[in-house]
Amino acid sequence: MTIETIPARKGLRLRSFLGRRMARKAGRSSLSPATSAEHARARMDKAGRQLPMPKDVEVARTEIGGLDALAFAPESARNGMLVYLHGGGYSRGSALSHRALVARMAAAFSLNAISVNYRMAPEHPCPAAIEDAVAALEAVMANETGPVILAGDSAGGGLALAAAIRLRDAGRRVPDALYLLSPWTDLSMSGESVKTRALRDPMLNPDYLGAGGALYLGGRPGTDPEASPLFADLHGLPPTLIQVGSDEILLSDSTRLAEKLEAAGVPVECEVWEGMWHDFQIFSPLIPEADWAIDRARVWVELQLA
Repeated sequence: MTIETIPARKGLRLRSFLGRRMARKAGRSSLSPATSAEHARARMDKAGRQLPMPKDVEVARTEIGGLDALAFAPESARNGMLVYLHGGGYSRGSALSHRALVARMAAAFSLNAISVNYRMAPEHPCPAAIEDAVAALEAVMANETGPVILAGDSAGGGLALAAAIRLRDAGRRVPDALYLLSPWTDLSMSGESVKTRALRDPMLNPDYLGAGGALYLGGRPGTDPEASPLFADLHGLPPTLIQVGSDEILLSDSTRLAEKLEAAGVPVECEVWEGMWHDFQIFSPLIPEADWAIDRARVWVELQLA
């Protein structure tokens, strides 16, 4: 079965409660349309500086494909590269805000990593972010002989999918695997979970999605396949791992994507984490489920690298 439910673990209610409170605060301060993009970006970067980092990963500023980025070098890195595209509704977030998450992935996967600062809305609507993601990927793959894993969360997950589609359509090398965390793949908000999970997701709500989507679309319809890759042709894409929480309003974006990928002949696994919310992996190490999710991704990545 393409879609697998990961049962909630017992005895962790206090940590889950605290995590939900943090997620609700993060959503209100950084994703709400009541907060300007400028202030939200500054808040997310400040939070990124405060999150605990793994000790065995060196981080440095770099440039890739003409874009500012962060480079992550774990101890005993193997041949290959992880390329990461941050979330934030296409108008917020940065490589810095997601620094701790990418560092944990680099350490878990034993891969050097690049986290890219792509152009964002409202200054740069679609397809600017896709163009930047493709430029970064092509620069990495021009110099990397080993496998390239492309990952992203939320808007970054949708962006990763859109970038892979553009490379495929251009007849260029595509990443060897996709790892998508709570990907935002449908800016038309037609998924049933946008309504059924609206009161259960502590981080996102339909108003946040609607406002952020309008900025990125820049007048395009929400079903435009570039902005909403759920509606694109998905044939010929690389093996894909999707992780999503059962309580998030983007649940349908993930489950429908998994079904469409499978129908297109793409090897895909979709994990629905019971009781978890949008982008719960960001809350590692506070939430044990976040660490378990990254570890399950490590096992999947091992299979792809093999």
